[in-house]
Amino acid sequence: MKNYLLLALTILVGVDTLQAQAQSDFQKKLQRQLILADDGDTIRLDAGTFVLTGTLSLEGKNDITLIGAGMGRTILSFKDQTEGAEGLRVSNGQRILLQDFTVQDAKGDAIKTMNLDGVTFRRVKTEWTGEPKAENGAYGLYPVLCTNVLIEECEAIGASDAGIYVGQSKHIIVRNCRAYHNVAGIEIENSQMADVYDNEATENTGGILVFDLPDLVQKKGGNVRVFRNKIHDNNYPNFAPEGNIVASVPQGTGVMVLATGDVEIFENEITDNNSLGTAVISYYLTEKPLTDSLYYPYPTRVFIHDNRYQRERVKYQGKGRLGLLFKYKLRFGRKVPDIIFDGILDDKKPDAVPLCVRNNENASFVVLDAANNFKSVSRDAAPYDCSLSPLKKAALTLR
Repeated sequence: MKNYLLLALTILVGVDTLQAQAQSDFQKKLQRQLILADDGDTIRLDAGTFVLTGTLSLEGKNDITLIGAGMGRTILSFKDQTEGAEGLRVSNGQRILLQDFTVQDAKGDAIKTMNLDGVTFRRVKTEWTGEPKAENGAYGLYPVLCTNVLIEECEAIGASDAGIYVGQSKHIIVRNCRAYHNVAGIEIENSQMADVYDNEATENTGGILVFDLPDLVQKKGGNVRVFRNKIHDNNYPNFAPEGNIVASVPQGTGVMVLATGDVEIFENEITDNNSLGTAVISYYLTEKPLTDSLYYPYPTRVFIHDNRYQRERVKYQGKGRLGLLFKYKLRFGRKVPDIIFDGILDDKKPDAVPLCVRNNENASFVVLDAANNFKSVSRDAAPYDCSLSPLKKAALTLR
């Protein structure tokens, strides 16, 4: 009997060794293909779950397609990753197509693309399995310093910053995607000419964020349109690492615009977000230090129109200083307004239009007068009942 047990154990150990060797061989083969690829090549990934221990990298290539057998059929798992800061990194190229695969449990960001002109993410899924936690990677889909970015029919789950994040980029479309169980579902940061539409952002801390932040290479974003999205039930507790800017996003946020100019938010379903339907705020409300002299910290020309708002009468759920403010200073109780403007204005530009609000269904409104210690909080939307010219449609040049 003992001999049979030893034989069975030996067979199991042998199988594990063979599987580990096969996974190692797969990683080496794939990385070799990425290194040796000629411009115009297509690299195909078979169906299956493949465990990798290090970052995959594609550098300085043009017109490359990396395609799997399907978003739920080809899975690149980095649960045992020991090397590198990303799952997949693509940089310094043109017209890259990533399609039909999943990246799981990367040590850092799931898929980072940098300095690309023309990148498409199509039916790509990024996720961190298990309960969302601060130790998860910051970003799922992460194009930064790119031009002509298309993200479509993708999913992002469990990122400790943003599931779908586009930073310091130009000419962007994010459409028909689903983001959930992230801190921020979709975030457009310091980026220009972006259309975000026909997406679902749900069960995140915040649904869709449009931010301009200081101390970045591309100083100013703008011409961002957010429309026809379903932004609902974004009430997940904030699990971002302490000190991260999104760690201050209140649990229960639908849409937040921070210090960005020329933003149009329209025809969205913004429902059952228990703290903020839509918030338009200055960087000063974050109370973080500001030393970047080239950064403009005020939102301007934000047009919020023709959206539908709905939620149960519940108390503001955000915590921290904002939570204390809403609870003890503003005393909104269960009547927190749907659209909130902090009221912080640029005294040097008295004629600047911070926002217009028009034709929103079921929407209540408030100006916090945060610049004057909330002395003159106003629910009067009449001064902001105006129109701005529609923004330009994002136009891409892609493969």
